[in-house]
Amino acid sequence: MVTLTKIYTRGGDKGETSLGDGTRIAKHDLRVDAYGCVDETNAAIGLARLHTEGDMDEMLERIQNDLFDLGADLCTPEEGRKSEGALRIVQEQIDRLESEIDVMNEQLEPLTSFVLPGGSSAAAYLHLCRTVCRRAERLCSELALRDSINPLCVQYLNRLSDHAFVMARFLNDKGKSDVLWKPGAHR
Repeated sequence: MVTLTKIYTRGGDKGETSLGDGTRIAKHDLRVDAYGCVDETNAAIGLARLHTEGDMDEMLERIQNDLFDLGADLCTPEEGRKSEGALRIVQEQIDRLESEIDVMNEQLEPLTSFVLPGGSSAAAYLHLCRTVCRRAERLCSELALRDSINPLCVQYLNRLSDHAFVMARFLNDKGKSDVLWKPGAHR
């Protein structure tokens, strides 16, 4: 468990931060950008949760915890000093997302066009989550070209963006209240 007794440390006042293994790196480093974007995804889910309840809210709460796991995974380099025993994303977390997607998707109206972000408040926030999650996925994919990272991080983010899309549709009256793109409608 993490214990925070002091919120400011002044350790980052010169533009550096510490990774999970104690290594100091620039705050603008790609690794920090990647797990920072994972944190943004988590914050977007927090907004969506203001408009969800029951099973949907429970799913999102689990996902928020998963995203902290993912941030910890990215924050602790696989080849760093504290890599052994570090918290890592595991296949079961991805499998759970896939299972939840399948259950929700079975109940949705078929798509006849691309979906515009909107509909209910929860759906709009989930579309925001989906787009921020895609950015996190792109950053992790780029990071994987430079450094060794757990490949399940990218897979989790890929699946999570799909989950957010499907849940947004589910919360839009199972797709009946989706806002559909009308190509060229306002020329």
